[in-house]
Amino acid sequence: MRPTTRTTLRGALAALALLPALALAAPTASAASPSPSASASASGAPAPATKAGTSFLTATNLSPGQDANVAASTGDYLYWAFGASEGQTPTIGLTVNLAPATDRHGPQTWSAEVFDGLRRRQSCTAGTQNATGDQNTGTLTLSCTLREIRSWAEPWSGDPLPGTYYVRLSVSDVPQTDLGLATSVQLHVSAKGNADNAQPEGGELKAPLVPPAGGGASTAKAAAPVAAEEHWYTGWFSGWNSRWYWTIGGGALAALAGVLGYNLTRHPRGYRPPRYGAVPPQSGTPQPGPYAGSQRP
Repeated sequence: MRPTTRTTLRGALAALALLPALALAAPTASAASPSPSASASASGAPAPATKAGTSFLTATNLSPGQDANVAASTGDYLYWAFGASEGQTPTIGLTVNLAPATDRHGPQTWSAEVFDGLRRRQSCTAGTQNATGDQNTGTLTLSCTLREIRSWAEPWSGDPLPGTYYVRLSVSDVPQTDLGLATSVQLHVSAKGNADNAQPEGGELKAPLVPPAGGGASTAKAAAPVAAEEHWYTGWFSGWNSRWYWTIGGGALAALAGVLGYNLTRHPRGYRPPRYGAVPPQSGTPQPGPYAGSQRP
């Protein structure tokens, strides 16, 4: 056997001997550097959302405790939806990482707004809803703390009620040439309090303001629809053909009233018109009577 052949065989046997050691070292190396998703699942919190909607209908629903980390373009409208229950006081925190200063041409103003399920804008009790950064600013921070979620409210009031809430992030002032620049946004929603803090006591909401439309995190369940109460006259005022019945009946009553009014105005009480062709009496002409043709004594 040649020396080169012996050397090749020895190298192959040494490689086979190292295979078990490499197989044991591979899991150790993978465990030493866990992925972000694995660390998120280990902590119990859901992985951050990587998308955002462009309208109320396409808003990305966030589960309880879920954050958002989205890459977007300057000028886009970003929408997220989250659920809030009675007694809680939600706080929304946003961090906007602007494009590099060398690519921008002026200051930018970003705005954060919160709406309830009826798309009514909710006021913030604390936080910065509008933030402006000059050309050298790299990060903007916005926040909004809502009022405490109530268990019930008057119909005319705009108090926050249990249900779905929407977060809208937009840029309100930016140079025209900076539209479309790459940016990234981080969103964090936190809430303190629970149902024991709900005020005032004695009120109860049967269903959330608007049930979430995409598997959102609403803590209340929608109530079953209640059938409308029916009466003996319900069919008269409902249905596609009811208006024709009322139109025909109203026309007949109007025609009858017109004929009656004509008769009353044309023939007053106690007066009959003369017969057609009769000649009215003339003055100075003797009238027939018991003394016609004779002189009275």
